[in-house]
Amino acid sequence: MKFFVCLISGFLLLAAGCHRSPSGHILGKAPAGTPRPVLSVRAGDTPVHVVMTGKMIEKCPQAGCWFYLKDDTGVIKVDTKSAGFVVVNVPLQTELTVAGKVSQEGNEVIVEATGLRY
Repeated sequence: MKFFVCLISGFLLLAAGCHRSPSGHILGKAPAGTPRPVLSVRAGDTPVHVVMTGKMIEKCPQAGCWFYLKDDTGVIKVDTKSAGFVVVNVPLQTELTVAGKVSQEGNEVIVEATGLRY
């Protein structure tokens, strides 16, 4: 009897660990809102908090704490450090939706991520 209880408990833990939401994987807070093009974000034609969609074309090779998002209008750097998640396990060329705050890093416009979905 103990064997079956352990077996069922193990299965339930495994199933909970493999949970995938209907909308895909979510890191941080789930992005919500109308996606804005990278060109508009870089030009300052958007609110401070934005949602964007595109492909991850490059990422930090060691820690996964930043990546570059590319859409049909351009490329922008997305920093994930302050959001408390990394993209180490997200494959390059993955389509994703990211939400965050538009910021400056030197002369470059970046987005400080609050969450992403892929």
